[in-house]
Amino acid sequence: MRDHFEIRDGDLAGRIGRLEVPRAGVTVETPALLPVVNPNIDTIPPAKLESEFGAEILITNSYIIKKNDHLREEALDVGLHEMLDFHGAIMTDSGSFQLAEYGEIDTTTEEILQFQHDIGTDIATPVDIPTPPDVDREQAEEELEVTKQAIADAEAAETGDMLLNAPVQGSTYPDLREEAGRHAAASDLDVFPVGAVVPMMNAYRYADMVDAVAAAKRGLTVDAPVHLFGAGHPMMLALAVALGCDLFDSAAYALYARDGRYLTVRGTEHLEDLEYFPCTCPICTEYSPDDLRAKGSKRQEKLLAEHNLHVTFAELRRIKQAIRDGDLMELVEERARSHPAMLDGYRALLDHVDQLEREDPASKGAFFYASNESAHRPEVVRHHDRLDRLTAEGDVLLTEGGTPSNDEYDSVWRVVPPFGPFPRALSETYPLTAEVPERLDRDAYEQAARGVARLADENPDASLTLAHDDWPASALELVPGSVTTESLAAVTERLAKEAMADGSAADTDE
Repeated sequence: MRDHFEIRDGDLAGRIGRLEVPRAGVTVETPALLPVVNPNIDTIPPAKLESEFGAEILITNSYIIKKNDHLREEALDVGLHEMLDFHGAIMTDSGSFQLAEYGEIDTTTEEILQFQHDIGTDIATPVDIPTPPDVDREQAEEELEVTKQAIADAEAAETGDMLLNAPVQGSTYPDLREEAGRHAAASDLDVFPVGAVVPMMNAYRYADMVDAVAAAKRGLTVDAPVHLFGAGHPMMLALAVALGCDLFDSAAYALYARDGRYLTVRGTEHLEDLEYFPCTCPICTEYSPDDLRAKGSKRQEKLLAEHNLHVTFAELRRIKQAIRDGDLMELVEERARSHPAMLDGYRALLDHVDQLEREDPASKGAFFYASNESAHRPEVVRHHDRLDRLTAEGDVLLTEGGTPSNDEYDSVWRVVPPFGPFPRALSETYPLTAEVPERLDRDAYEQAARGVARLADENPDASLTLAHDDWPASALELVPGSVTTESLAAVTERLAKEAMADGSAADTDE
């Protein structure tokens, strides 16, 4: 484990962790939100972020402070904590955002790290290059080399007990993201921000964001605390946590409020369009939309910013409880229905199901089948992979029905879509206790058929019969020819007739 990060609980690739920040003398529970504090704009005072919202950590920009004479002198004189009036951990950015926006800045990693150390930063950032999406590969490779050098310069710096960020760049090239993650993880730095994803999220390219983070995670070690730079909309937090991100910084709460925008877990609303508030935070219970519209612009902005923070912190608490309960995927699936782009992100997440399965706990409370995407969850993949541990011998009936009486099969296994076959003795084990709807979709049956095919492949000497309850043709086509397929009704009728015939023969013998 890395010295300053401990994983306490997990679900999918998401986890509840503890990030020790020695310079601040605090331990931050993750997943955690870092509200962005602009040192020039006092939307919500840091002291209120701490006392009212429970913020344990925030982020501000050391380059802005360094370039402003008044802020620089104050920060050097009294330190960031006193200057901002905040007792938790403080992370500072280095000016990389300004570099990406304006093309150049007049500082180096060595200089800005020394300045961050001098003003009392707890987690500092080197000067990397946030390469935007869709640039040509040559640019992405060249700029990644600059970021790697920034990491090397940070390793060489004398920073005492100040923690250091090791940014992971690579634009929209998964192999470069993975390479960047591997390089960062090999350093002795402490926190690993995945950068330059804001343009993807602003364009609702959640699937591309998922692919970039998943690639970075493949390069990083499991014990690396991951910061998703610029991600703070409550709608996408569950998805990002499920990918394995631990820290999020949000300027959205203030920027959106300045534009009269109201955040929800289902998206963004405009205050001018609302007649009712769909929220029970302190702002929404005290004021109506008309009340806020009647306020002056500054007061309205502050109240909207407070709501935006309340809903974001509430979503993080909801995510943590989902991790504890083992139903984070259900929350991700629920959020995915809020916007088509979020659904794209969820489906992209399932494209990385093998990666998720390696970290997903083997046992949880319940599995709820809520959509066709549920058929592709890590638990289904894990069950199929584990069929090689089970032995089927002789004549085996795989059935969606109960155990027939007076049958001549050597054993009877259950078949439950989307998992497929398993011995009846495993019926009460997770995830085979799944709650599934009566009206299943094609994906569930096709995944069950793949499970049957896997069992047949692992047990070529067994004679398998599948008694299915009207499976679609697309699923039956996936069942290998070595498996006899019959409708459940036909098998039940045949076994009943055989039982009657056996009974009549016995009566005649008597």
